[in-house]
Amino acid sequence: MSGLSNWFQGIDLSRIIQWLMFAGAALIAISVHESAHALSALWLGDDTAKRMGRISLNPLRHLDVTGFLMMVIAHFGWAKPVPVNPYRMTKIKSPKVGMALTAAAGPVSNVLLAFLFGIGYEIAMGFLVKGLVAGSVSPEGPLYYLMQFLYVCFVLNTGLAVFNLIPISPLDGSKILAIFLPDKAHAWLMRYERYGMFLLIALLLWGKLDGPLDLLRGGLMDAVTAVARPLAQLLIGA
Repeated sequence: MSGLSNWFQGIDLSRIIQWLMFAGAALIAISVHESAHALSALWLGDDTAKRMGRISLNPLRHLDVTGFLMMVIAHFGWAKPVPVNPYRMTKIKSPKVGMALTAAAGPVSNVLLAFLFGIGYEIAMGFLVKGLVAGSVSPEGPLYYLMQFLYVCFVLNTGLAVFNLIPISPLDGSKILAIFLPDKAHAWLMRYERYGMFLLIALLLWGKLDGPLDLLRGGLMDAVTAVARPLAQLLIGA
């Protein structure tokens, strides 16, 4: 029994809580991101994703187990691709523009989520500070962990929004880039689309994306906070 007791004592509970928070935040972000793709395609006339049940906040509809585990462990992962047919988007003339709009819906949804979680984080932090001053809450009580979770959701969604705008296939940015390219250049790009993931992984392992991504994510976080903080303070009367 002493060995089992020592094993439990050796568990880093704070690290497990952090992983669980990140996993929960990732499930929320993935579900909204993928549903936004499916919903935008439907708005443009293509119901392919809807018929496959992809307009849903149920994470199981979008979850790729390997991609999710990679996201939690390595902070780089993926979900099931949302099937769309740009030639069925009858509400817009150009299939290329239709694909770009559908792709952009994912990062936009993450920015909106970041804004909501940013407001929630600022509100939770405000109540926590008030409670600590009044002596009515614990420094590491439920409100503290709620604040931590909201912050993880905030950071994760800003990171996903920026990361998915990288113009390398299969990320959303590559489809947005396509509308700015001549047809000949776009056709050449599509010919090598299958190698995009390998290029992306190589750049990540090489560390060449770390600096630009951190800079852009930090800028987006600052911009969202600049709007979210005054609104949160207004709501809690600070």
